[in-house]
Amino acid sequence: MIALLSRDLRLAMRAGGGFGLGLAFFLMVAVLVPLGVGPKGALLAQIAPGILWVGALLACLLSLDRMFALDFEDGSLDLMAVSPLPLEGVALVKALAHWLVTGLPLVVIAPLLGLLMSLPPAGYPWLLGSLILGSPALSVIGCFGAALTVGLKRGGLILSLIVLPMYVPTLIFGAEAVRRGAAGLAAGAPMLLLAGISLGALALLPFATAAALRANLK
Repeated sequence: MIALLSRDLRLAMRAGGGFGLGLAFFLMVAVLVPLGVGPKGALLAQIAPGILWVGALLACLLSLDRMFALDFEDGSLDLMAVSPLPLEGVALVKALAHWLVTGLPLVVIAPLLGLLMSLPPAGYPWLLGSLILGSPALSVIGCFGAALTVGLKRGGLILSLIVLPMYVPTLIFGAEAVRRGAAGLAAGAPMLLLAGISLGALALLPFATAAALRANLK
């Protein structure tokens, strides 16, 4: 598992591997929205939770089609299917690599982008906490969608149509947690729901991902 994780991280660091792509997109969203809305701090503070979470969601979506596509094209996926590591483990490693390359940088840079969006100071801990709890679900769900569309030519659009509806609960509870925290209200319930979504995805979706990979490799 460590060898596969190291391999995926090395591939992500290479040119065209996807590292920094989601981060750059997230940054562009946080910069362009204030330019479009105008210097209205109260309005920006009101929409900041939703905009930041939409930006994080779309940034995670950008690199999903690379999760299995290259391995499928060069035959590495067939070798993984017959390796001692079960495909469920492969799915978990792929999701972890995606989160380390995409989700974790988003968590790190989120406070700076919150500043650009005039997010109230009380909302910063909740923004970080919601991304830490919710972003793993985005990677695991995206891994499942990538497994469903592996081998399809130009499957990126189909992948987006499959994954985006499954992202909606995470988006709703993530933005709601930040919104409540920024307003000084209790945000424990949406945070617990975010944690539940991530834990449920980690528990169930690797098996669904492995089944989808086996079906596509036949």
